[in-house]
Amino acid sequence: MPGDSFGHSFRITTAGESHGPGNVVIIDGCPPGIPLAESDLTGDLARRRPGQSRIVTPRKEPDAPEILSGVFEGKTTGTSIAILIRNVDQRGRDYADIRDKYRPGHADYTYDAKYGRRDYRGGGRASARETSVRVAAGVVAKRIIASAFGGRVIGYVRQVGDVVAEVPDPAAVSPERVERLPDGAPNMVRCPDAARAAEMVALIDRVREARDSIGGVAEIVAVGVPPGLGEPVFDKLKADLAKALFSLPAVLGVEYGVGFGCAALRGSENNDLFRPAEGAAPPAGPRVVTGTNRHGGMLGGISSGMPIVLRAAVKPTSSLPREQATVTTGGGPTTIRTKGRHDPCLLPRFVPMAEAMVAIVLADHWLRWRAPAGPQDV
Repeated sequence: MPGDSFGHSFRITTAGESHGPGNVVIIDGCPPGIPLAESDLTGDLARRRPGQSRIVTPRKEPDAPEILSGVFEGKTTGTSIAILIRNVDQRGRDYADIRDKYRPGHADYTYDAKYGRRDYRGGGRASARETSVRVAAGVVAKRIIASAFGGRVIGYVRQVGDVVAEVPDPAAVSPERVERLPDGAPNMVRCPDAARAAEMVALIDRVREARDSIGGVAEIVAVGVPPGLGEPVFDKLKADLAKALFSLPAVLGVEYGVGFGCAALRGSENNDLFRPAEGAAPPAGPRVVTGTNRHGGMLGGISSGMPIVLRAAVKPTSSLPREQATVTTGGGPTTIRTKGRHDPCLLPRFVPMAEAMVAIVLADHWLRWRAPAGPQDV
């Protein structure tokens, strides 16, 4: 299948299906000398894996990564890294009665239209199960940007249904606020606004009991990114970040900075005014900042040095345990009720997926920008 690779200087290629033996990612372009062990991958994989709370799918997958190549004595070698994550809790039988029916909201019909055949078990290649290895690759990318320029990527849930969190300063959100509530309990919904987080969980519980699902918005913030990443025309940083997020399952919209809010503003209201930055200037020239960040950290498709702020709109889960009208593969009318195990809301598990894709883009653009200087600068 074409389109299984992403990136240029830092490039990932994935393979695998929802109910196959497992999923694998090949990472090309990782510089040598980056510390990496399987245990380093488990933190973000645990945030993505199913079965972690009552508001996600109960499928039980340990998501234990196996590094097959590219690492020796605890550090990357500079050659291709292969990471395998095996599937252990497949239930293909849950999908046997829908093999000849098209599930509303899924890629069943479009896969048949393109290929003439499909793996109907859990969506096959279109399943979010594939993102497990993207999250593993994202850990490698996070290590590169942290080592190269102190970059950090944090994602969280900004909205579920009509419940919207108040996050006055996205760049100040810490991983602790995303993963833990003020009392130390797990933050199941990964919203840094504790009051709204409780409302989100209650809403997800209600839609789950109604055999329905709910969508929302994730916000992803990258801090410490230097000015200068991105290309001026087709490989704009904003374009590659949008492609990265749109490549994730269930994403229906992406915006950055003020986003669609710019449509109601005048130029004098939308412009972020420059001012000198405090502290020493970098070797590349005078360092400036903006008083506001409506441009979301990117101007002309190139990073400005301000925090990169993105949002992704994620649709409600399409698989529902209630009867819906559809058609058979032969075109005849019928009804369908999806069995299987599905998330009533995709947002809590979407957060580490989005972080991974943003980190992969930033690592790729950093390596493209610094390539003439050699790997010693990473």
